[in-house]
Amino acid sequence: MTNAPLLALNLADWLSLFLHYLLFSLLSVGGAITTAPEMHRYLVDQQHWLSEAQFSSSIAIAQTAPGPNILFVAVVGWNIGTNAGGLSTAFLGTLITMTGLLLPSTILSYLASRWVHENSELRAASAFKQGMKPIVIALICATGWILACAQTDPARNWSLWLLTASATLFFWRTKIHVLWLLAAGAILGWFGIV
Repeated sequence: MTNAPLLALNLADWLSLFLHYLLFSLLSVGGAITTAPEMHRYLVDQQHWLSEAQFSSSIAIAQTAPGPNILFVAVVGWNIGTNAGGLSTAFLGTLITMTGLLLPSTILSYLASRWVHENSELRAASAFKQGMKPIVIALICATGWILACAQTDPARNWSLWLLTASATLFFWRTKIHVLWLLAAGAILGWFGIV
């Protein structure tokens, strides 16, 4: 990963990071990955605590590792901490980002699912479930857009965008497993087509 310059984070910076991750947690309706665009805006564009390459690599490394989707939050926190001073602060960064992201969303998910289960016959419960679907889809699309634009210029790499649109449409309209589409994309990338 490309290293960002050494940061000098003080207690207020660590507190700000924690508070932002508490807020990110409330946005993580479709999973932690849906908060990536807002994390990118805050960590890379606004605070400059991570480089563009570090942010993208954090997500890529975590997504290729076995385990839950939320691993990228730990890797992002680790990189912030490493940039701020090394191994001891890397653990602190990981702890702050993971605790901040897990605490509110866990409590909110528990309370919301309990309410929906206890009130499943109410129209409000059905409306809540139906209303969450487009929000989750939009957040996932925003994450894909941020990650794709960070890696390539859309105007120059039209073949990559065409492949993405084709795979999305193909996945939506057929019952083929997504791993086959990922394998096809990997093969096209291997041969330098995209």
